[in-house]
Parts: sequence; structure tokens; C-alpha cells
Amino acid sequence: MVCGGFTCSKNSLCVLNLLYIMVSLLLIGVAAWGIGFGLISSLRVVGVAVAVGILLFLIALVGLIGAIRHHQVLLFFYMIILFMVFVVQFSVSCASLALNKEQQNELLEVGWNHTATARSDIEKNFNCCGFLVFDKNEPCDAVCYGSPTPCKTCGSIIEDHAEEVLKVVGGIGFFFSFTEILGVWLTYRYRNQKDPRANPRT
Repeated sequence: MVCGGFTCSKNSLCVLNLLYIMVSLLLIGVAAWGIGFGLISSLRVVGVAVAVGILLFLIALVGLIGAIRHHQVLLFFYMIILFMVFVVQFSVSCASLALNKEQQNELLEVGWNHTATARSDIEKNFNCCGFLVFDKNEPCDAVCYGSPTPCKTCGSIIEDHAEEVLKVVGGIGFFFSFTEILGVWLTYRYRNQKDPRANPRT
């Protein structure tokens, strides 16, 4: 990756932007996979990870176009925005990795109380009722509701999936956030290099 020539810097920046596109799709895919397994959408950390993934995808497209055309304005804004994305992604990744069990449970309970529409889907998919305690007077869409055997609570099931998703999303985001600093440095170098094929008078 460390190279001094114009063509080498251009190719390195193009490869790095393709890597960013793949990372952004991976972040979105893993977070969406976690959302499909429970009330993970209630966690603001995972929601922010999806937003960062989408933003990184769009920024990588701008960087790819700027690198191919050696467009000074696009490369400048790409460099500034990529640094801001690095700060956000690094913060979110650290937050998702640093959450302990109690904080995860608090976030999940807040999400459970504020998402009435997703609650019925979770109860159907996981065959559970309530979060930590289930009141028999409350409606429940699970198959086990009304059967002689008591239903499991959804909290314990969701907690396992939430912890797994947070570790995967946080780890991927933390590892690849450092490549964004490399992208900022490469863009800075590439912007200041002269295209050997360009007209020397321009």
C-alpha cells in the first residue's frame, strides 16, 4: 500500500474504496441478520452501525469516482467525510464491545417497552411471552400461550442473540475503522500528486 507513484496511489485508493464498499455491505448484512433474530432493532448501537454502513457505502462510491477521475473537490470532501465516519464508527464499535450484560438488558427492556409492533412478531418467532415476567392477562401471539406448559420469557432468548450481534458488529467495525485513517492519508497524498498524463500547462 505504501507507494510513491501516481498510478500506484490511484490503484491503492480504488482498492481501498472497493474494500469499504464490501465492509459497508457486511456491516449492514450482519446488523440486518441480528435484527431478524429478535429485538435487536431496539438497540441504538446496532441502528447506528447500519447507518454508518450505508454512509460508508455512499462515501466509498464518491471516493471511487474521485480516485478514478482525480477530481480534487470530490477527493477533498471524501477525505473530510471519511475522517468523520472514522470517528463515528470507532465510537460505535467501542460502545458495542464495551456494553456489559446489565447495560444490554436495560437497552433491550427499553426497546421491548417501546416497540409494540415488533413484540408480536418476536413472540410468534421465538414462541415466548413477555420480556422478563409475563402477565397472563396480557395478550400473547405465541403458540405456547394457552397451553398447559408455561411459556418462556422472551428476554432470555433475545439477550443471547443481542450479545452475539453486538460482538460481531463491534469487532468488524473496530477492525476496519483503522483502514479509514489509511484512506484519509492515501487521499491526501493522491490529491497532491500530479497526473503524468495530464497537460503540463494545466
